[in-house]
Amino acid sequence: FLIGMVVLLLGGATITFYVDVVPLMDPLKSVWLVIHVFVASLATALFAIACGISITQLMQARRDRRAQASSETSRPSGPAFLRTLPPADALESLAYRFAIVGFVFWTFTLIAGAIWANDSWGRYWGFDTKEVWTFVIWVLYAGYIHARATRGWRGTRSAWLSIIGFV
Repeated sequence: FLIGMVVLLLGGATITFYVDVVPLMDPLKSVWLVIHVFVASLATALFAIACGISITQLMQARRDRRAQASSETSRPSGPAFLRTLPPADALESLAYRFAIVGFVFWTFTLIAGAIWANDSWGRYWGFDTKEVWTFVIWVLYAGYIHARATRGWRGTRSAWLSIIGFV
């Protein structure tokens, strides 16, 4: 799932959003660029893993529901590789852990980006499109973590929140 997502996302980005490489403007050259981009890439990777696990969780839960509904337990439906994976509950817990670690790194992405923006432009926040969407993603994952931890959102609702956050 992850390699497929990477190929689709990189291919789509290359086709849709391609721009020629130009030298970086002098005000943007800072150590905070390296820190910000590295941490943002790491957080995105962790969110992608959580999304992939959530998709697998949904497939596993569907397979379990079908197995319970059918009287033939000797022949479960769904892809065969699902038999080798943990149950849906364990996958949900694993996706949640990846999302929490990704959320911590995403929080640092916001902070490092603000520091970098202040060094470059003399302001911490300028309601730039990237800044706003970074904050929206942070809020989505904060909602996901909060809903699962305090409201007991488990199962498919939790998986869908994780997937929506990544999308």
